[in-house]
Order: sequence, then structure tokens, then C-alpha cells
Amino acid sequence: MLIVDFFRDLKPENILLDAEGHVKLTDFGLCKESIYDGGQTNTFCGTIEYMAPEILTRSGHGKAVDWWSFGALMYDMLTGAPPFTSDDRKRTMDKIINAKLILPPYLTLDARELIRNLLRRQVSHRLGSGPEDAVAIKNHGFFRHLNWNNVYAKHTDPPHKPLLNSDDDVSQFDTKFTKQTPVDSPDDNIISRSADIAFLGFTYVAPSIFEDFHSNGYRSPKTMLSSENISQAFISKLSGSAGFVDCQTTTTTTEAMDVCDISSSSRVIKSSTLNRHQTSKPKSPVINGLV
Repeated sequence: MLIVDFFRDLKPENILLDAEGHVKLTDFGLCKESIYDGGQTNTFCGTIEYMAPEILTRSGHGKAVDWWSFGALMYDMLTGAPPFTSDDRKRTMDKIINAKLILPPYLTLDARELIRNLLRRQVSHRLGSGPEDAVAIKNHGFFRHLNWNNVYAKHTDPPHKPLLNSDDDVSQFDTKFTKQTPVDSPDDNIISRSADIAFLGFTYVAPSIFEDFHSNGYRSPKTMLSSENISQAFISKLSGSAGFVDCQTTTTTTEAMDVCDISSSSRVIKSSTLNRHQTSKPKSPVINGLV
């Protein structure tokens, strides 16, 4: 059975351009991995303006939430704001669940049809939710001018190529971020043997530790898995010059508000980023989405 991943936080802030102008997705902090095709999850997370209704209602969601977010993103790129917004978080959620979708008349028929089919509240009717997945979207008339093989191979000339002076040129980023003083937070703690006891008794042993034991001539599993040997190997791994522990922290950022509810314990994280939807002018619409 196919195993799929959910991105679950598709929005303009998480889409970057490389030096050649090709699109790159970033911030996989809310990605849900290793879900069997057709399976569901229930974590309440994402950016409100781009969240699918089934996430807000906590009725369980699958990969189709990404296609709803894609529809909201497309609407945003063509009009200058997401389809359902409000000054109040609760009202925004109510609009996503109940409000009528209003499509500006200046959008092309293909753009209007694609957005309408992506923003179907009934998941089974949403474009991309079926077994064809992205194929149904790529075959839509809105993308008829694209050769997807060329897009994947980066043989298509991007409509915009950033003007950069060097590989580390950050002039395309907002200066309020680039002027911030970077603060390092190194971990100077040294793991003591007594602290290491907390890891004893775990049933999981990293494959690299097994490899080290084999390379050192251990053959007996009982000898290899003794608590003393595991402790020594674990400390060696942590104190090695190239070894480190990477603990991924799930974070969310948004101009209005992001939420991530883990194990039914709600956590709301407010961003210091300015509310783009209230302060910025509408972005330049995509050419082939306009009449």
C-alpha cells in the first residue's frame, strides 16, 4: 500500500525561489509522514487562512487538505488575499467552514473553475482527492500550457529570476529579518555517566551503534547489548566530533496566527510578523489567471 506525506502548511511564506527562479518549498515542521494512502490523522495544525474545513472541524483529514491549501494559495496569488479572511480568528474559521466562495470576475474561466474545484468543502468532491491525486490537477485546462516533465527537469524558464550579486546575497529578504543580530545557542552541557542512566532499558538501539559493535569484534547479542556497552557507545556517539543530536521542534508562523494542537493539548503560537493581509497591497496577479 502506498505511503504518503501531508505538507499541511502550504502558504506564500513557505514558498521560496532559488537563484534560477525555480520554486522551493520550505518549513516541513507540520508535515505528517508515513500515512497509508487513504488514511487519516487528527492533529489540529496549520495556518488558519489556508486550513481545510476538515482540519477546523476536527473530523479527521487526509492528503486532500493540501489541495485545499493549494486552492487558497492560488486564490491568494491571483487576488492579493486568501479567500476567507477576517480580523477575528474565530470569524475566519467560521468563514472557511460556512461562507460562500466569491470569485472575482476578472479571473479567467479556467482559473475560476480550478479554484472552485480545489475549494470544495466535501472532500470526495475536491479536485485531487481521488486516486489520481495530482494528475487530475495537472491535467486541468489552467495548466494546459505547461509541460510538466520540463517543469520537473527545470527546463522551463521561470517567469522571474532573482537578481543576485553572489551565492549568499540576501537582498531579496525583508531587511527587518536580515538586520537582526544572530544569536547562537550552543549546548555546552557534557553528558555525565549518571545522566546517561536515563537511557538504559530502551528497546531501540541505533543501527550505527550495532555497526560499531560489529566492527569492534562483538559477535554475541548478549555481549553487544549489555547496558555498559550501550552506555559507552551512546556517550561516544554524542561526544564524537561529527556526531550531534538533532531534535526537531515543530513551530508555526503566520501573519495572523498559527496553531498546533498536539495530543489534545492546544498551543497557540502568535507571530510577530506583520499582518500581511491587512497592511500590504494586492500582489500582481498571475498573467494566465486573468482575463
